[in-house]
Parts: sequence; structure tokens; C-alpha cells
Amino acid sequence: MSFLINDALATATTAATTAPVAESPMGSILMMVGFILIIYFLLWRPQSKRQKEHRELVSNLSKGDEVITSGGLVGKITDIADDFITVSIAANVNVTVQRSAVLTLVPKGTLKAIEQPS
Repeated sequence: MSFLINDALATATTAATTAPVAESPMGSILMMVGFILIIYFLLWRPQSKRQKEHRELVSNLSKGDEVITSGGLVGKITDIADDFITVSIAANVNVTVQRSAVLTLVPKGTLKAIEQPS
């Protein structure tokens, strides 16, 4: 069995003594630029686009809009202040939330469809 161990040691030493092929610095730079472009197009650009759309949505809120908040409340906007809005979620139930908590606008008439029993 000792003859197998010597062969294995000899193979490991010859593999370790061979030097890897040197890469050009230009290849490393191109790879780095490629990674940066991938991060930009897959992560940064879509996120900034969503943020811009959300800012526009929040700035264009008006009375009577039906909204869904990030907490899951569905209601109609009854009052708008600078940073806060009042949302009516049921008869005589009003909740004050931050404008930035509005997740999306729903089509008008959606609340009537939700409130009607099936």
C-alpha cells in the first residue's frame, strides 16, 4: 500500500510547483466594470425607479382617493395635511397615517365592492 501514497505525494508536489498563468490587468478591470454594470441594471436602477414612482404617487394624493396602506388598511382619504392623511376605513372610523405609508391607489368603487356581502 505504500506505493500508492508515494504516487499521490508526487502528483501533489508537481501540481503545486506549476505556476498559474498570469492574467492581464485589463481582464480584471473589465470584470470589475462588468460587475458594476450588472449591479446597476439589476439592483440600483429598478429600485430608484420604484422610489420615484412612489414619490409621485404620494405627492398626487387627493381627497376621495381609495388607498391601501403599508399596514394593510384599505380606505378612502378624507383629509390631507402636509405629512399625514386621514383615511376612513369604516363608517365613523378614521385613521391618521403618514403619507409615505400609502402603498398603492385602488380604482374608485373598490371599497363598495368589498363592503357588499356576497
